[in-house]
Amino acid sequence: MEEGQEVAAREGRSPDAWRTDEGGRPRPPEPPLPWDRVILSVVVPVYNEMATVRQLLERVRELPLRLQVVAVDDGSTDGTRELLPELEEEGLIDTLVLHPENRGKGAALRTGFEHATGHVVVVQDADMEYDPFELPALLEPILRGWADAVYGSRFLGGPHRIHLFWHYQGNRFLTLLSNVFTDLNLTDMETCYKMVRGDLLETLPLTRDRFGIEPELTARLAQAGARIYELPISYRGRGYAEGKKIGWKDGVAALWHIVRSNLLPPRAQRWERPPVDPWEEGGKEDPA
Repeated sequence: MEEGQEVAAREGRSPDAWRTDEGGRPRPPEPPLPWDRVILSVVVPVYNEMATVRQLLERVRELPLRLQVVAVDDGSTDGTRELLPELEEEGLIDTLVLHPENRGKGAALRTGFEHATGHVVVVQDADMEYDPFELPALLEPILRGWADAVYGSRFLGGPHRIHLFWHYQGNRFLTLLSNVFTDLNLTDMETCYKMVRGDLLETLPLTRDRFGIEPELTARLAQAGARIYELPISYRGRGYAEGKKIGWKDGVAALWHIVRSNLLPPRAQRWERPPVDPWEEGGKEDPA
């Protein structure tokens, strides 16, 4: 047991309550994080998710965080479009936007980002493949000042459903190719869980309408010089019979989107972190 741990034990506290500095002297733990001051905007792109969208939104609302939930229906035809206004009336959605027709996940996300007013913004699919209860863990590196963006990786050891071998291999290949261009060492570029500081996100020029938004957002973050963290997440992937929408054509198109986003304009400008984080200034109110 290290000296700092012994001090903590003698004082009746957890042995992990103190750490030691380089000289072996005990020092206080990290200051408490500003969970009660930060607002997290959860952007939910929705397309034909009648079976899961209510469950997903209810689970999001159980999070012990200050939230703004932005749902964007991308032209659903299975009854989801009619259900979402009811969920808004129940308080599960703060901001609801309805696209007149299906335009793609990227278009839905860009619309959602335009309506997001939180200090930090995260993407949350409506299909229950990703568990919202993992969002606080993704938010922590940003609140500690370590990261400007955090990716939840399906390939870092978290529990996950076993299936779709070629889909897995395609994701790994696309991540590798993206890393070649961005000079990052991500393990899961295509993950849904991308969490970004709001003040950084609003500076990124995003143009893609379909699943090309994933490599485009990654390329823009790299161009902006963002500090990116990855954390393991759980993943309950669906099969195509269960409603999975991305297909091999999207994978082929992603090759072009990776090249285009990294080599052709528009490019993101280098981003300078403000001296004081916006949630420390206390300038934002909870969304109505």
